[in-house]
Amino acid sequence: MIAKQHILDEIKRTANANGGVALGWRKFEAETGIRDHEWGKYWARWSEAQADAGFAPNKFTAAISEEALLEAVIGLIRELKRFPAVGDLKVKRTHDPSFPTEKVYRRFGGQAALASRVLRHCRERSGYDDIIALCEVRVSAEGHRKTELTKLEVIEFGYVYLLRSGRYFKIGRSNSVGRRERELAIQLPERANVVHAIKTDDPPGIEAYWHGRFADKRKGGEWFALTTADVQIFKRRKFM
Repeated sequence: MIAKQHILDEIKRTANANGGVALGWRKFEAETGIRDHEWGKYWARWSEAQADAGFAPNKFTAAISEEALLEAVIGLIRELKRFPAVGDLKVKRTHDPSFPTEKVYRRFGGQAALASRVLRHCRERSGYDDIIALCEVRVSAEGHRKTELTKLEVIEFGYVYLLRSGRYFKIGRSNSVGRRERELAIQLPERANVVHAIKTDDPPGIEAYWHGRFADKRKGGEWFALTTADVQIFKRRKFM
């Protein structure tokens, strides 16, 4: 445990080095390595620790302007040579207490929205061509991601089924296994029952896979002479 007097001495030392002004707790932590849970054993508030060390508590810093926030991010973009992720903002804040906390940037509505706002900020000014290029990459990537998600949303799932009629098994595909079972029941001389169905977003491809796997047991069309072991192999798959 760090002694109370040691913390007070460090407050005084860092304040003297800062022109007689006590540091805020985040900058104090960065300078001394003394964390909030360590000084919190003695004081409920950092202002109380500052007062015990003989300093007037720091006044609250005025809200950071949007332009200042954007310029801070622009500086980080130039350092990284890419648009920063949330983790990059946190790391920057850890090493530079003057950098805004990543929570402040949440007002923009996420990294993609922040990139768009930085891009607009830079397009309205000169001397930001390098930042514009990097932000355009980030915004473009977000647009591509949304397009891919939209494609995924419209994917229609189907089924590859294993149906038995007499001694033989049919491997086919359908969007509605029950409907297909009824259709085949009308056509076949013996009762047809679905043994198992595999849900898939690629019915043609998965059907072709099973046709190929049991090719040596094909009896014609989509009908196969399968063994009990073959059936169990098929039934182990729930989704492909």
